[in-house]
Amino acid sequence: MLIDSHVNLHAPQFDEDREAVIARARAAGIGLMVNICDKIPNFPKVRAVADAADIWCTVGAHPHEAKDHQDLTSAELARLAADPKVVGIGETGLDFHYDLSPRDVQAEVFRQHVAAARETDLPLVVHTREADEVMGAILEEEYSAGPFKLLMHCYTSGAELARRAAALGAWFSVSGIATFRTADDVRAVIADMPGNRIILETDCPYLAPVPHRGRRNEPAYLPAVLDKLAEIRGWSREEAEQRTEDAFFALFDRIPRP
Repeated sequence: MLIDSHVNLHAPQFDEDREAVIARARAAGIGLMVNICDKIPNFPKVRAVADAADIWCTVGAHPHEAKDHQDLTSAELARLAADPKVVGIGETGLDFHYDLSPRDVQAEVFRQHVAAARETDLPLVVHTREADEVMGAILEEEYSAGPFKLLMHCYTSGAELARRAAALGAWFSVSGIATFRTADDVRAVIADMPGNRIILETDCPYLAPVPHRGRRNEPAYLPAVLDKLAEIRGWSREEAEQRTEDAFFALFDRIPRP
């Protein structure tokens, strides 16, 4: 089974043809999708997409949105996560590239998400960009206070943060960036990730893989990511598909395995 662990199907880019996009995903062999929450006001739209039997969702606030979520508590996240179609906390984390929210606010909102992941035993979906040292320190400090499951989504950060996260038992998701011609550093990190903790994502509508680069991304393009992962790791296509499926269900264990 091919599984897209990170889609944004509630995004306005899909308003004109959302059902057609989902139909194309199914036709391409995508058996499950996880629709990712970017901010709490969008959660009803995120959850509505997950009414479909093969789509699940998360609840959380992207670091870009942290400035508008300074009052968000782990208790509120846990309350929303009681919905049986919610299978993860996030996307959350740190983004020091755009700095659309103050860094200290990003960190505090991120810690509330960590606490919710610990409380609910749901995986934490982590976004990190140009924040390797701070991210590593927060993850290690929080993990020492009590373990939680975490996914380093669309991982493009450095090898040292990957090593620190892997030591905490993190999973990693590979996106279309792995297919980009200039992404040799990303491919080098992917080659060294724990082989039993790698999953796939499109992050659609963003980051369409080669040969679809420049188009709006969609889950039907996930096979291109699978093929690149297999090439990087020296796996057959079948082995890559089985390994990523096994890793997905080990992480998102609220989802019943077909």
